[in-house]
Amino acid sequence: MQSGKDLSSMRVAALVTEGFEQVELTGPKEALEGQGVKVDIISQQAGKVQGFQHHDKGDQFDVDMTFDQANPDDFDAVLLPGGVLNGDQIRVIPEAKQFVQRIDEAGKPIFVICHGGWILVSAGLVDGRTMTSWPTLQDDIRNAGGNWVDQEAVVDGNLVSSRKPDDIPAFNQKMIDMLHQHSAGQIAGRRGDQQGIGLPG
Repeated sequence: MQSGKDLSSMRVAALVTEGFEQVELTGPKEALEGQGVKVDIISQQAGKVQGFQHHDKGDQFDVDMTFDQANPDDFDAVLLPGGVLNGDQIRVIPEAKQFVQRIDEAGKPIFVICHGGWILVSAGLVDGRTMTSWPTLQDDIRNAGGNWVDQEAVVDGNLVSSRKPDDIPAFNQKMIDMLHQHSAGQIAGRRGDQQGIGLPG
């Protein structure tokens, strides 16, 4: 873990729809909040959003704002949890795609795990990137011009990707490391600067 600058001034947007994989939100969210980062849950509708534990309903979570209310300029990074239903739905929501596009254009970190990678494919942000995901997304990523690898945590420029819930500890470490780099103005460029692939941190 990086030492030095406090992360309490940073804010991360967690983009989800109904059916997201619950632990892929709660695990990273708790790790970020443990560093003082504020995490806002952003979804399609106000009120609550339903998490899933694999195929079963889990808990409901309060939505802090909707996609059309959220301004990417107000956030330092975006977190994209997985879940088949969530990944399939969010990729066709224009406001969600525009949000991640603007985060990427600004060179801010993108943290994505499991089926969360689908929105990056649909947003045109995979071409030329090296990343991982749940294995069934590998054809989608490759067909979109990405380089898919089977590693627990992959860093490429401003992108941190991971495969599944078992990888969350490594994913969390890479997220926190990147936020420290970002806060220090040292984040790598958008493409081609892979580092620490597959290392637990």
